[in-house]
Amino acid sequence: MIPTLPDETGTGADVAPVPAVELRGITKNFGAVTACDRVDLRLHRGRIHGILGENGAGKSTLMKILIGLVLPDDGTIHIDGELRHINDPITAAKLGVGMVHQHFSLVDALTVWENVALGDVGQLDHGAVRERIGEIGEHFGLVIDPEARVGELTAGLRQRVEIIKCLRRDPSIVIFDEPTSVLTPEESSQLFASLRDVVAVEDRAVVLVSHKLDEVLSATDEITIMRQGSVVDFRPTAEADAPTLAHSMVGRDVALRSERAAFGMIVEDQDGSAPAPAPIERAASPTLRIRNASASGSGGARLLDGLSLDVCPGEIVGLAGVEGNGQRVLGDLLSSLVQLSAGEVEVAGRVIATQRPGAMARAGIGVIPEDRHDSGVVLDMSVAENLVLVDPKGVARRGVIDSARLDALACDLIEQFDIQCEGPDAPLWSLSGGNQQRVVLARELWRHPKVLVAAQPTRGLDVGAIEYMTERLRAAAADDVAVLLISSELEEIMDLADRIAVIYRGRIVGEMTRAEADLHKISLLMGGAAA
Repeated sequence: MIPTLPDETGTGADVAPVPAVELRGITKNFGAVTACDRVDLRLHRGRIHGILGENGAGKSTLMKILIGLVLPDDGTIHIDGELRHINDPITAAKLGVGMVHQHFSLVDALTVWENVALGDVGQLDHGAVRERIGEIGEHFGLVIDPEARVGELTAGLRQRVEIIKCLRRDPSIVIFDEPTSVLTPEESSQLFASLRDVVAVEDRAVVLVSHKLDEVLSATDEITIMRQGSVVDFRPTAEADAPTLAHSMVGRDVALRSERAAFGMIVEDQDGSAPAPAPIERAASPTLRIRNASASGSGGARLLDGLSLDVCPGEIVGLAGVEGNGQRVLGDLLSSLVQLSAGEVEVAGRVIATQRPGAMARAGIGVIPEDRHDSGVVLDMSVAENLVLVDPKGVARRGVIDSARLDALACDLIEQFDIQCEGPDAPLWSLSGGNQQRVVLARELWRHPKVLVAAQPTRGLDVGAIEYMTERLRAAAADDVAVLLISSELEEIMDLADRIAVIYRGRIVGEMTRAEADLHKISLLMGGAAA
């Protein structure tokens, strides 16, 4: 039975203070899939309410109903005790409800201030918008250049723009849907510290939708857990712990090592290093060899600066670094999207032409991109079509895709990778984030790559999906695939990698085996200091 908070009279009935938001019996179906099943939820002013759940549990759908982006099939919404019909985001905004969305809704060609001002009515005051961006940035630790072009920003900076865009409208009820998935730990800490002050002083109601247990435990006052569209648990944060929450989310215990990566924890030895896995024997010849790779961006900015890196068969090499130091460019290089001005890339001893469409894939490099929506999938295409997006020849006859072959392959991969969907013809947008990531993983592994580049492979995933991805990456290495793990999650790298390389300003500034690694040394290198 889901507990309820006692009222101020101590009778044990419903909470006496009128909730800022009360959702009653919210139900939403998408075809045969029930996204929300008679969900009740109360949000109170002066509190941060965490909503936890696996990808596809119904968290984001519930919040989209509150913001007016999705209409419920049944149920009611009450704002400050009054029944309200929220049919669109404009109505929600008038009622004081604002949302920072998980997936960016920005216009790349516009500047930061132009994106923030989108939707304003009347004459725009450029100076006032810029000034307000600066005020919010300083207060919440989200400083950004208002004149920067959004299309040239890193994922972390784009997320800052989304947050500022919401907070500028000064909502009294603020929904954060996975707000820190692309923020650094320091940025996340600053954001939540500032939110805590705002909630206490300005009496706002804040919702934090997340899959990160450590984040919810440290930032919230109470927690609701959803699983398969229903609320399965509610408790004050003070009475919660990570293993209990994980079990409620997934419905089972989570393995200890995956648990550390998922919860944001590293268990260290007394000397500050994390316990090392069993050493692997490196092959004499690397499968992937990058030598003195240099590449420049618009305006001549150096993106890769003489970067050299080897990855051997059966080895997981973790690339650590603060976002924006060349990781995205390296992933694009290995996807044939970047041409080198100097240096070369070898796969199994053969030099591969850079930026020749499909050359890296044909050479045996599979890539899980850091932003699957940007360069990994096509949301309006079917699951089956996305599974053969990189190499459709295997299901084609004389250059034309054979639908029977396509369906047979898709059904096999859906079963093999346990992709939760209505079938091969289901549009990809109908899948949860974790299942979309499984589609990308299945597509890349189906082609039996020599090299697998996993860029931010667990970003935005819940504990169960993280555990699954971790197991798959280890299994790929066990099959002699050379795995390059590019991650901003240091915990993930420390948990998975056999060898760790640190990237700073487009070059490798340090490299160490897993047994040699310690957090202090890696942190110094990530900041550009000599370890």
